[in-house]
Amino acid sequence: MGWELGEEFRTPDGAVRWSAFGSGEPLVLVHGTPYSSFLWRDIAPALAVHRRVFVFDHLGFGQSEKREGQDLSLAAHARNFTRLLEHWGLSRPSVVAHDIGGAVALRTLLLEEVSYADLTLFDAVSGGEWERGLFQLILKHPDVFHELPGYAHQALVAAHLRNATHAGFRPGVLEAFMAPWLGAEGQAAFYRQYSQIRQADTVGYEPLLGGISIPVRLIWGRQDRILPPRYAEWLHGRIPHAELHWIDGAGHLLQEDAPARLMTHLTAAFPPAG
Repeated sequence: MGWELGEEFRTPDGAVRWSAFGSGEPLVLVHGTPYSSFLWRDIAPALAVHRRVFVFDHLGFGQSEKREGQDLSLAAHARNFTRLLEHWGLSRPSVVAHDIGGAVALRTLLLEEVSYADLTLFDAVSGGEWERGLFQLILKHPDVFHELPGYAHQALVAAHLRNATHAGFRPGVLEAFMAPWLGAEGQAAFYRQYSQIRQADTVGYEPLLGGISIPVRLIWGRQDRILPPRYAEWLHGRIPHAELHWIDGAGHLLQEDAPARLMTHLTAAFPPAG
């Protein structure tokens, strides 16, 4: 649907694709799984009216390189995010993160010790007991999922993506999200990344959450079935100064279910300079 990342950054495990829009203070958007920067296709240009907005696909996702042998753990994603920020020359960007992008952003802040100006997390993996549902089944039975017939894998991915939205996808959007995960290579890549994402990689920074001193905003869909509201409350309880905002009638994918209301919160968080 016309979303292309025009730049490339080489990591030890392969190429990460990225793009930047607009001018002004830097703002970085971090996606989760099984999504890609395509999630930001409407959000990034709107934010770029007043900010320099950076988007990228995690290694193993979207338009970035996918191959056997890659380290796709949350720890590796955080190291790659650190390298990207260095490559972009960003010392204190604003960071907005969704789903496992939240865990990546938190590891980068707390364990890689990268400085942010502020942090916005929505419907994000952060800590606690988040290995659940389909994700937990993939961790327990990776060989079974790798051997699914193509038609069964396609149906599973479609159902999993639909479960993340409360309002449903607009025409063509589901197909765009599914495209990187189809075919033999895409199917292998789908289970490769899920099988390496572990709760153990969030435990290390949990004791540090209360020490975050930068402004933090939490935004959550009331109807999120992937990370229900109790996960927002868990995180808010550990970062007491964080703002917590609820969006009614929206699920896990606020970018799809409530883009205008999400943008209202983001533009209030990042007002034009001057």
